[in-house]
Amino acid sequence: MTSTVNKPATRGRLTGSMSEERLDEILALFEQRRLGYSLDAPFYTDPDIFAADMEGIFGKHWVFAGSLAEVPEPGDYITVDFGPYSLIVLHNDEGGVNVLHNVCRHRGARVLTESSGTTGNMVCGYHSWTYDQEGNLVHASAPGEVDFNKGCFALKRAHSRVVAGLIFVSMAAEPPEDFDEVAKIFEPYLGPHEISKTKVAYQQQLIEEGNWKLVMENNRECYHCDGHPELACSLFPTWGLTEETVPTHLADVWQRNLTAESDLRWRCERYGLPYEVIEELDTRVQGFRISREPLDGDGESFSASGRRLSKKLLGDLRDFRLGRCSMHLQPNSWFHFLGDHIITFSAFPVSPGQTLVRTTWLVADDAVEGVDYDLDELTHTWKQTNIQDKDFVELCQRGACSPAYEPGPYMKSEYQVEAFINWYVQRMKEHLA
Repeated sequence: MTSTVNKPATRGRLTGSMSEERLDEILALFEQRRLGYSLDAPFYTDPDIFAADMEGIFGKHWVFAGSLAEVPEPGDYITVDFGPYSLIVLHNDEGGVNVLHNVCRHRGARVLTESSGTTGNMVCGYHSWTYDQEGNLVHASAPGEVDFNKGCFALKRAHSRVVAGLIFVSMAAEPPEDFDEVAKIFEPYLGPHEISKTKVAYQQQLIEEGNWKLVMENNRECYHCDGHPELACSLFPTWGLTEETVPTHLADVWQRNLTAESDLRWRCERYGLPYEVIEELDTRVQGFRISREPLDGDGESFSASGRRLSKKLLGDLRDFRLGRCSMHLQPNSWFHFLGDHIITFSAFPVSPGQTLVRTTWLVADDAVEGVDYDLDELTHTWKQTNIQDKDFVELCQRGACSPAYEPGPYMKSEYQVEAFINWYVQRMKEHLA
């Protein structure tokens, strides 16, 4: 689905307010970035670089905002905030999704102030300017205003795409065109799980005291996975390793992983499910990685035994033992699609040193809590893992603020971190040049 969009100026409030000298300084930091090493401290702490990120990354690229399961009925909405932006993602009466800037056209007040809800017309709480689902201004009490033309004051729109039930938004006047190419690649992996036939079981929102890039770097490697005991029950700790880099103490796990991979390939071929790794994290504008990978134990879900956490299969799947379909999308999201539930993750920058991480658990829309799934069991592994990751990110943020900090080398198993940073640096150099 596609929407029209109002086209804002490329620059203005963000990098447009910086001097040319300051922009040159920032560009020089990107130019001197050392391959294979983490970024210099200002990339994680400097307010000007954060402003540049909001314009060059979150203001230009496709950002994962949520799923259809979060807005299942006409009139349902969520609000999504990142950096200077606030958006309304609304399920309209025609069954589509409208994405509107959450900024009243009168004095700029937030129109909708809750994180989610249901609405007919949207009424600004300041002066009661009222907008319909398309963002058109339908009522404005304007005593004495003879020439006031409501048609000139609709809410501004953002670009949107809905792919396999996932909602993406772009603030750009002309978003990157290769997103549609990438969507055609990953949609066959996700389609059988049928997000449109799921519901939200739980949503966790964590504010991490760390820069958004540290959040993404932490997610892109498993070098630290010894710090995730709950996750290690089902996720093979050899993820990201090769036969040449597997340490001796994980040799048995590596062999178990290979056996599980062979079994998963057989099941995928039997059911006609794609499973191959497709990885273009830094070789295209819309960087991504997708694969279907085995889980340990029973191989069904993120539980202590690997056993399913919901009794209801998703979509038209015919087997619980399908591991996890894992997807990474630049710049702000990652996903796990399992036979019994789905978990979506999104990182929304708040400030140079703060990031909101939103995690949403989806189950079949006819699954009954307490009958088909236990909510605490369903969410336990990733609730704990997210809290642990929060601590890791905050440790790194504090380190980046130290005068003693200097970039360190990425290990071979952290190649996806290097790919994310390389993608980020390429995009920002293009933006600032």
